[in-house]
Amino acid sequence: MSTSNAHISICICTFKRSELLARSLAELRGLETGGLFDYSVVVADNDSQQSARETVSQFAGASGIETLYCAEPVQNIALARNKAVQNARGDFVAFIDDDEFPAKDWLVTLFQTCQEHKVDGVLGPVKPFFDQEPPEWIKRGRFCERPEHKTGTLLDWRETRTGNVLFRKQIVQGVAEPFRREFGNGGEDQDFFRRMMQKGHRFIWCNEAVAYEVVPPERCRRSYMLKRALLRGQNERHLLHARSIAKSIIAIPLYLILLPFLLLFGQHVFMKYSIKLLDHAGKLAAVFGLKPLGKTYLSGSN
Repeated sequence: MSTSNAHISICICTFKRSELLARSLAELRGLETGGLFDYSVVVADNDSQQSARETVSQFAGASGIETLYCAEPVQNIALARNKAVQNARGDFVAFIDDDEFPAKDWLVTLFQTCQEHKVDGVLGPVKPFFDQEPPEWIKRGRFCERPEHKTGTLLDWRETRTGNVLFRKQIVQGVAEPFRREFGNGGEDQDFFRRMMQKGHRFIWCNEAVAYEVVPPERCRRSYMLKRALLRGQNERHLLHARSIAKSIIAIPLYLILLPFLLLFGQHVFMKYSIKLLDHAGKLAAVFGLKPLGKTYLSGSN
């Protein structure tokens, strides 16, 4: 494939967050390409009421960027991602979340890294962006920060997600459902990468291709973080094996015993292990077919 005429489809899945979506879309204007490719935008609206249509229409009219709006009426993040991929015409597909915005060199850095390393896809870091100063325990516990790797690191599927990724579209050719619908509340991204890796596809890390996640005040609440942990564990039901189940059975009573004492070391330590506790609790709930949060989907849960 000639890099001089490559096309990248930037895909965004959204659900009733028009203000954040508008901010994300605005930052896609003027992305650096280095003359290596051109790009378009696909927005998959997971709201049956199509609440994002007007926001996307306004962006398309003002930006001059080729933009396609599509809707997936069944509330299921996996189906929304599939809808986006189905409507992506690029040689490459990039995903970024509706509450994220990229650095200007984000896309060209992902693309160059993918080409130089001759891999099937590249993931990059998502750094927190606070409109308001977060509580001190959030900063001390680094709860909104995610693991990063050295550029070129070959990734395991457990280190993957779709918040900041570029992959060659050819890897999903012939795959009827790249993202499996049973992961409709989350976890669909790691399942996707796990299956792609089983087919021999390789994904690496690029630490210079940065996207930023807007962290509103409500996500800095203890209740949000605990619910997110419980949901994250619940969504791993299709990925659990005997060893991970045994680990959770041991961890839950241990954390319950330790938590009162950990409070003495500060809120950030107490919350760190409370989150671990609910991660394990969510996994065991899934094993027994329980859904404490029903079909709730919390953005950023992956």
